[in-house]
Amino acid sequence: MKQLQDVDLKLLRVFMTIVKCGGFSAAQATLNMSQSSISEQMTNLETRLGVTLCERGRGGFRLTEHGSATFEATQRLLMAVDNFCTDTSALKQHISGKLYLGIIDNTISDADSPLARTLRQFVARGHDVHLDVYIGMPAELEERVLDGRLHIAIGHFPLRVAGLEYSQLYEEPDGLFCSRYHPLFAANDNAPELFERISASHIVARGYLQQRDLQQLQAHKAAATVDNVEAQAMLILSGAYIGFLPLHYAARWVESGDLRQIAPARFHSDWPFNAITRRGVPQPTVLRAFLADLLPAVN
Repeated sequence: MKQLQDVDLKLLRVFMTIVKCGGFSAAQATLNMSQSSISEQMTNLETRLGVTLCERGRGGFRLTEHGSATFEATQRLLMAVDNFCTDTSALKQHISGKLYLGIIDNTISDADSPLARTLRQFVARGHDVHLDVYIGMPAELEERVLDGRLHIAIGHFPLRVAGLEYSQLYEEPDGLFCSRYHPLFAANDNAPELFERISASHIVARGYLQQRDLQQLQAHKAAATVDNVEAQAMLILSGAYIGFLPLHYAARWVESGDLRQIAPARFHSDWPFNAITRRGVPQPTVLRAFLADLLPAVN
């Protein structure tokens, strides 16, 4: 494809919808098109690009290597188109377009998070902005902000990645927890053998904080590794594992008597949560408007 035309953007949007829905059949309702029409448009797009984007048939829907690369490139392209529309609408004092926001998982119960207040204020201003929210792991969110698939992401980012701007918003405290089915539930937090009993337990660690979790517990290895807080809580609640959880997230089970925080004075941390954006590139109008509500909300 040497030149991009309006028809190509339409075909690419169809392709994006098919991928997000997981196949031709699943995309019919969203696109309001028959499966034969969707198949015809995909064939037209593949002819325009000169590559096969997906495999379809009895084996199900699956992107080819070219399809995966095209999907990521299309995300960046459509985001750039949305930014253009947003910036030109701002010339007439009206902000419209899409805001691509990334968030780390399971922060909804954190009263210290400024996100809910920011969204209320942002929407109340009457902007004609469609919000596209993506939940992911810290490294994944950083990658998506770097390559332009997200405007902004909010979460705890243990490392600092070149090319990103980090603005601290608040801190999230966590602690070590066990279930009422675990032997440590009735343990004395001041007992001299507590560390020994903890290190002998099955420890579940968060993948992006694994070394930190193990160091604090003076343990050599984890018995399980997870990539999100819900999975962490599930294993701890089983009674087979102990591990760290955000205090706000664990509170419901502590109140019901299903979880206990182990030695709070000894095992706890306050993790900084940041908003990350790309450094050294012009910010689209929709992002500047969102930041204008987000950053003052933390002061």
